[in-house]
Amino acid sequence: MKQLQMVEPVMAIYCFATLVSFPIIGQYIYHRMWQDEFNTTLTFNDNVSHCETNQSNPGYIHQKEVQKRASMFSTKLDLISLIPSLVVTLILVSYGDNHGRKASLLLPSIGGLITVTAYCSVSFFEWPLEVLYLSSVLSGFLGGFATFLGGCFSYIADIAKDVRKKNIRIAFIDMIFGVSSGISGITSGYIINALGFKWSFFIPAILHILNILYIIFILEETVKRSEFYQPVLSKEGIKELFSGVFLLFKHASCKKRLSISLLLFAFMFFLFANFGAINLFTLYELDSPLCWDPVLIGWGSALSTFCFIGSFLGIFLFTRCMKDSYICLIGMASWIAGIVMAAFATTTVTMMLGKVHCNKPVQFFPYGYTLL
Repeated sequence: MKQLQMVEPVMAIYCFATLVSFPIIGQYIYHRMWQDEFNTTLTFNDNVSHCETNQSNPGYIHQKEVQKRASMFSTKLDLISLIPSLVVTLILVSYGDNHGRKASLLLPSIGGLITVTAYCSVSFFEWPLEVLYLSSVLSGFLGGFATFLGGCFSYIADIAKDVRKKNIRIAFIDMIFGVSSGISGITSGYIINALGFKWSFFIPAILHILNILYIIFILEETVKRSEFYQPVLSKEGIKELFSGVFLLFKHASCKKRLSISLLLFAFMFFLFANFGAINLFTLYELDSPLCWDPVLIGWGSALSTFCFIGSFLGIFLFTRCMKDSYICLIGMASWIAGIVMAAFATTTVTMMLGKVHCNKPVQFFPYGYTLL
C-alpha cells in the first residue's frame, strides 16, 4: 500500500476524539461525585441544569462542595498527566529529528485510547474514580496532547521545505485544530443526552483506534530507516533516545539554552492553564449562576470554530509582516483577556464572549514549536 505524507487527517481525528471527550469527562466526574455523595442522579430539562441558585439553601452548599471536589480531582489528573508528558515531548521530538515523527503521533494516540478506555471501564463497572490516576500517568508517559502537537508541527516542518508554504500549512493545521474543537464541542452535549456517559466514551475510543491504524499503515514516515538502524528497545537505541536532549543543551550557546528553557517553561504553564481550564470551565458552567446543561456547554465550546478560522486568516496576514514571537504574544494576550472576562462572568452572554477570546491562543502552539 502506498503511504501518504498527509498528517492533516491524523490531526483532525485526534483533536476531535480528544476534545469531544473533555466536556464529557468534566461532566462525568461532577455527576459521579454527586452520585457518590448523595446517591441521586442529576437531570436536565429545557436547557437548564437542576442546580440550586438560592445561596441560603443547603443544596447550594452541597452543590459548591461537589464542584470544589471535582475541580481538585480534575486538577490532580491534569498535573500527573502533564508533567511526564512534557518530558516525553522533549525526548520524542528530539528523537524524531533522526528517526521520523510517527512515534510522536502514535504514542499519544495510544495514550488517548487508554484514557477513554479507563473512563469507559470506570463508568460501566462503577470502579472508584481513583483508578483514573493510573490511566493519567500512563497517558502522560506516552506523550499526551503536547507531544502530538509537537509531532504534527514538526512533521510539517520536515516535509515542507519552502518557508512560506510551511507557515501556510502550519496555519491550516491550526485551523483544523480549531474546527475539530468546534465540531466536537457541538456534538458532545448531544452525545451525552443521546447515549449517556457510559456509551459516550465509545465514540472517542473508536476514533483513536482508527487514527492508530492510519498512522501505522497509511502515514509515511519523514525519515527512511537505514541499514544501521538501532531498535529503540536496544541498548544503543535507548542511549540515542536520551542523548538527543542532552546534546541539544550541551552544544548550544548559553543564550540558546536559556531561550529553549524559557520556551519549555512557557509551554508547560500554557498547556496546563489552557487545557486544565477546559474542565474548570465545564464545572463552573454546570453550577450557578450559569446552570448550563450539556448541550449549552457544548455550544459554548463550539465558539472556537469561528475563532480558529479567524486565527487562520490572521496568521496568513501576520506572517507577512511579523515575527513568530509576536504572533505568539498576540495569541497569549487574547487568552489572558478571555480568561479574566470568564472569571467574572455571571451571564451566558458574558461567558460566551470570554470563551471567544480564550480560544484564540492556539497561535501559540505552531509558532512556539517553530521557535523551538
